Amino acid sequence: MSRPLSEIARDVYRDWKPVNFAAAPYLSAMSCLNRITDDYGADSAVMVVSYFLGNATSWKGDVARAVKAELRATLASARGSRS
Repeated sequence: MSRPLSEIARDVYRDWKPVNFAAAPYLSAMSCLNRITDDYGADSAVMVVSYFLGNATSWKGDVARAVKAELRATLASARGSRS
């Protein structure tokens, strides 16, 4: 079981200052999500996390690497469970 997406978002907010403007809306959405199977309005959590990762390339460092790996693993498990 992975951590709640809202908890991961808190870690991002603590470490990434300032958050890139392109990643900010997806990080904000993540802060309202619990699981990768949740929805945020008309968007799935899978889409929100994927777009966040796509827009978080400028976030660097040990925390960034760890969080991005955790999010990629969460996405992989979600995609694997749909098969």
